[in-house]
Amino acid sequence: MTSINRRTLLKTAGSVAGMAAASSVIGTPLIAQSRSLKIGSYGGYFEDSFKEYVYPAFTEATGIAVESVTQPNSTDWLVTMSQATAAGNVPADVSLYARDTMIKASRIGGLLAPLDLTKMPATSNLDGYFIFEDTTGAIGVGAMSWFTAMVINPNEVEAPASWAEFWDSSKFEASLGLSKNFNSQFLDIVAATFFEGAETFSTKDGIVALVEKAAEIKPNVALWWSAESQMEQSMKNGDVIGGQYYLDVANLMALDGFPIKPIFPKEGNPQDYGSWCLSAISEKADEAAEFMNFASDPATQALMSRMIGTAPLVDQSKTDLTDEEFAMVSGAPSIKPAYEAYLDNETFIKETWEKMLAGA
Repeated sequence: MTSINRRTLLKTAGSVAGMAAASSVIGTPLIAQSRSLKIGSYGGYFEDSFKEYVYPAFTEATGIAVESVTQPNSTDWLVTMSQATAAGNVPADVSLYARDTMIKASRIGGLLAPLDLTKMPATSNLDGYFIFEDTTGAIGVGAMSWFTAMVINPNEVEAPASWAEFWDSSKFEASLGLSKNFNSQFLDIVAATFFEGAETFSTKDGIVALVEKAAEIKPNVALWWSAESQMEQSMKNGDVIGGQYYLDVANLMALDGFPIKPIFPKEGNPQDYGSWCLSAISEKADEAAEFMNFASDPATQALMSRMIGTAPLVDQSKTDLTDEEFAMVSGAPSIKPAYEAYLDNETFIKETWEKMLAGA
């Protein structure tokens, strides 16, 4: 966690290298391993950190060798796994799935194996929200999470107590930076701030109401950013004095002396997360259970926070993370995105959002 471009490197390397599905074996090189597990994770810095810190600790604790498989952070991996399952191949026994991708896999059916949580007692440390279940049972165990946060220039403005203050033109006229993407969780912020949260997405009228409320902030937006580097530079040079940005990157920028401060307002910040899932045709269910149990341990969650920059899925009190370490990657409260609504009404939400941005 020494570069403010860490997240960019993570995404770029993961998307480019992911389709290649490169792999390397982590384990004890001089001792034959009788048990092994292929684990998929996003490429670049992210995978390198797992290979350096997490997998060796797991192998030492269990004797299970890990083959690291690079996977893309997108639904492209779902396509890869669907094709592989149909062909009877297992590119990875355990993979990382974003919640929306996991929902898609569940709806397709036959791609993910039900998990025996009795073999993973450490999962009891996780909030129940991070154990994903469908009609077949539990199919996903939370791995790690990350936040999009309210950020401000503390030299220019006092910390808002609520996201609602961003709509105040006396404070923020033509000075905010917000993500341009329809599914960048700004609508979730609107829902949590002015409506009934995710439930508002359940009808088209609700979606229209969210977008109309979002439209009211347009006079205060100086930048609708599509690449995080745009927001980074705008905060650095003072073109914007507030907005939404990635919590971990903002904290790294602040440590490097730039005028940016992440805030957790009363409504909270959007929290996204990834889950460990087991391939339906994997023969490594026992090894996978040991890995998911290991990954759910508070000590492992703290290790990932320190070395990878992800937010833990367990209470801070269960870890040895200091307040400063915890604040670098996490906070409370959190806003849970309306994942299923974005899947069910993707075209309608996207078109309504883009019409709003275009001024229609």
